[in-house]
Amino acid sequence: MPTINRLAEMHDEITAWRRDFHEYPEVLYETHRTAAKVAEILQEIGVDEVTTGVGRTGVVGVIKGRNGGAGKSIALRADMDALPMSEETGKEYTSKNEGAMHACGHDGHTAMLLGTAKYLAETRNFDGTVILVFQPAEEGGAGAKAMMDDGLFTRWNVDEIYGLHNQPGTPIDHFATRSGPLMASTDEFTITVKGIGGHAAYPHNTIDPVVVGSQIVSALQSIASRNVGPLQSIVISVTFFQAGTAYNIIPDTAKLGGTIRTLNQDVRKQAAERVKQVVEGVCAANGAGVDFEFNDGYPSTSNHPEQTKFATQIAAEIAGSADKVDENIEPTMGGEDFAYYLEEKPGAFIFLGNGDSAGLHHPKYDFNDEAIPYGCSYFIKLVETAMPAT
Repeated sequence: MPTINRLAEMHDEITAWRRDFHEYPEVLYETHRTAAKVAEILQEIGVDEVTTGVGRTGVVGVIKGRNGGAGKSIALRADMDALPMSEETGKEYTSKNEGAMHACGHDGHTAMLLGTAKYLAETRNFDGTVILVFQPAEEGGAGAKAMMDDGLFTRWNVDEIYGLHNQPGTPIDHFATRSGPLMASTDEFTITVKGIGGHAAYPHNTIDPVVVGSQIVSALQSIASRNVGPLQSIVISVTFFQAGTAYNIIPDTAKLGGTIRTLNQDVRKQAAERVKQVVEGVCAANGAGVDFEFNDGYPSTSNHPEQTKFATQIAAEIAGSADKVDENIEPTMGGEDFAYYLEEKPGAFIFLGNGDSAGLHHPKYDFNDEAIPYGCSYFIKLVETAMPAT
């Protein structure tokens, strides 16, 4: 089946919700207006329970099926937060919050889950319970973990969990996912090289932290090529290097930082250990001191096989053809905190085409409203198939 007919009637309303969220973006856990709007809409459309303040600013809604909610329970998740950047789309609904923008499509994700909720609350053509998870702080704040720490899986019974993300460059009516590792872990490191500064004309009287830092940048790249197997995936990127204030002064310190991306937990652990060894070794060889900080980021997003197979079957029904569903997409080294949910519960994460739009995190990006019926239909059909009404 292609998209659900009722959604054509709802499309303008869902689009209006989406554009409202787009116009008032909020970052990380500061999603106060967004969460309040979500809770207001959920109450208006008649869901059975609405709980706010979960994981600080998350919202959870509950819809019970025709049998009163007994039996299986499926959670559907949408992220609500925006990015700390300025918008350049020129749209009539462009961001009114300076320095904040929905450049990753979370406005669309939130609106699609609200549309799904409205349809399911109206029809209730399923048995069991649907848990609607509206999450803050996906963009670096680990909002998924915050909601779990606040009892998402203990206050509400969840048997399986599903989520989606829009994908620019993929046609609107196409989906893509894979079983197993889909997205990478996102660990971070910060290095402060402690040298001895001095006049740039007399470098022999210094321990130059810029030279040491440069050697570290180069040495770290050997981890992927010489310490990790060639069939494993790993990215180590140094993303900032800060040192010095003048042309003729060698500074005392240099500060570097970056990210480690892997798809395998063993490789993740190995890389973290090896980065520390390389940094300390290079500094010692040059007579420099070092402060090394390592922060565990999101784990790898790894889909469960049974739920992934089910998700791709549903996606094929909505797309109208299995040819429009790539069920073995190459993993991406981007990260996603949906990974925390999948560590605790079976489920699957899938990509939905956003058409020929600017890329994610780009100032000219905009969620494509033509994708709304496909995202809503996917969630709805997933619920009705997994928990059919008797």
